[in-house]
Amino acid sequence: MEMKHDSQDPFQGTFRSLEEVADRIRERLHCPVTIEDANHRILAYSTHDEDVDPARIATIMRRKVPENVIKTLWKNGVIPKLFESEEPVVIPAIESVGLGRRVAVSVRKNNEILGFIWAQLNGEVSEEELELFKKAAKVVKNQMLQMQIKQRKSEEDHREFFWQLLTNHLKDADAIKAQSEKYHIRLDGQLAVVVFGFDEEIHQSLERHIHYYIEASRQIGIVCSAIDGNQLILLVRPHPTDAPGKEVSDFVQTFMEKISERVNVEALQGAAGKLYHSPLHIHASYKEALHTLSVKERFAEEVSDINSYQDLGIFQFIDYLYEKRVRDHYTNQYIETLRAYDKKHRSDLLRTISVYLRSDSNVNEASKALHVHANTLNYRLKRIADLTGFNFKDPNQKVTLYIDLMMERLKR
Repeated sequence: MEMKHDSQDPFQGTFRSLEEVADRIRERLHCPVTIEDANHRILAYSTHDEDVDPARIATIMRRKVPENVIKTLWKNGVIPKLFESEEPVVIPAIESVGLGRRVAVSVRKNNEILGFIWAQLNGEVSEEELELFKKAAKVVKNQMLQMQIKQRKSEEDHREFFWQLLTNHLKDADAIKAQSEKYHIRLDGQLAVVVFGFDEEIHQSLERHIHYYIEASRQIGIVCSAIDGNQLILLVRPHPTDAPGKEVSDFVQTFMEKISERVNVEALQGAAGKLYHSPLHIHASYKEALHTLSVKERFAEEVSDINSYQDLGIFQFIDYLYEKRVRDHYTNQYIETLRAYDKKHRSDLLRTISVYLRSDSNVNEASKALHVHANTLNYRLKRIADLTGFNFKDPNQKVTLYIDLMMERLKR
């Protein structure tokens, strides 16, 4: 690039919009410019000649950088560099995603990333031009901070409305409709609440990575979001599909895998409540998601692959059943008989039947879990039947005993 030289700072004075800033950068660097927010949505772009690459055209058309370009820039280490440093980064052309040579700089306030400036290079870039790019970032920062003040007020209003729905403080359908129209929030179609629990409070850096991933993935529609300590709460709308419940469950699983991989968090758990057609039931979906998280914590082995309330089966009701058992002073005689026998003979029959039932009565799987031969397991099962009179062919007896064995763990 060839820059005009004069002693005057080209970014002195005031700018009425980010478009004016983008055009001023283009005038000085003689190349097309885009200004994006932290989630790569287009805030402004300069005029350009006909010689622009497919990535720029697609970005302007969609008002957002295409997902394949974002993923490639992550894999190539470009975006991590922009997160780590305020210095401009020169990026070689990546033909596989239609991206020509670029120079980019992050726009930041202290350590917070506000957005990025990108310029398509038509030649070599000098140190002087890179310094100019850094100056432009400071001007864009001021513009973005003004925009943020307005945006944050809007986001606060949105979050307050969302919390009213989550806590069932808004119970009138007309009032909900009026509020949703006021804040331009679509509450039509099927909606579910998803909750992700992290092992620590969600800090700003983690929140940025979370929102970045959600915006980039487009795996599911995000209607509202809120953070409560170490929990991320999302109101989601699945895309039109024959299996919306599966789409929600798959989103939970993929989110946990990608976020754990990207920011190296441990013990991340996620759960979804049921899908409802009315916003009046958002609070119910929220309670179901929280219950599912609680069950996953207490019965990790049994429900490790379950991400939604709908798939919990009998564990949907485990707490209610336990409370009834306590009220009724109920004891399961099969369990009491085996516990007494194990204590007297130092055997392991109670654990044996628990693992066997958890393995769906599959002898091979249960024997592997118990680290015994299949014949040994069959002998133990016969001994259990002889001691207690338990009928292993009766599904009703097996389900009841399985539930009571699970509830035994709630006593601890």
